Amino acid sequence: MRRINCRPFTVAALLMMVVVASAQTREEEELSIRGFAGEANVVRLQGRVFVDLEDLARITNSSVSFERGRMILALAHGDAAVAAAGDTSQSGFSRAFTRAAIEAMASIRAWGGLLQAIVENGFPLGKSSSGNTITVYQDRAAASVSLAAAAASTDSDYKGLELLRNEFNSAQAWSDSYVQARTSMSAADMTMSEHPVDNDQEAQKIITCGQFLAQMFASGTFQDNAACH
Repeated sequence: MRRINCRPFTVAALLMMVVVASAQTREEEELSIRGFAGEANVVRLQGRVFVDLEDLARITNSSVSFERGRMILALAHGDAAVAAAGDTSQSGFSRAFTRAAIEAMASIRAWGGLLQAIVENGFPLGKSSSGNTITVYQDRAAASVSLAAAAASTDSDYKGLELLRNEFNSAQAWSDSYVQARTSMSAADMTMSEHPVDNDQEAQKIITCGQFLAQMFASGTFQDNAACH
């Protein structure tokens, strides 16, 4: 049987690890520690609460080591741990925002893919079925971005949200400019070229930003890219 040595910890985290619950069935939950970013996996089993030790170490900026059949949890001091947790919150997205942002990017990509197909094939717009479909996809993307905005709660979330909004606004501006030019010679020249979107610098910038954002949100860590500005 492995033993765990750890120094005293002043917050309620350790109390949560030994709470005796009345439920006898296995239930999966999450543990949050006040003053720290992130959550730990929790399982209720046979009236007891089990916390993932590595998750707990990650949240509290502590470390886990193994020596001769023993696990050692070295907890950071309160002030240092809180300061480190603050640094983590600056670079990491909250779970709710990550989910919403990824869904928003999927909606924007679907809208952008439709726009690309319409441009390359020269489909009619206005009150046509193509024009109506663009509006539906655009509204879905706008709603998804709004949901991501509502889910934002940390500094990193708001920074990521700014780039997400930039991508939506750029796609919106490009779409509007194409619709307005649809009946002009510039639009005709665009649809007659062999690769209209490939030769459009603004469209390529939007595509590059979209690819970057999809990877960034999946990584869970805020980064920046000139294509999104």
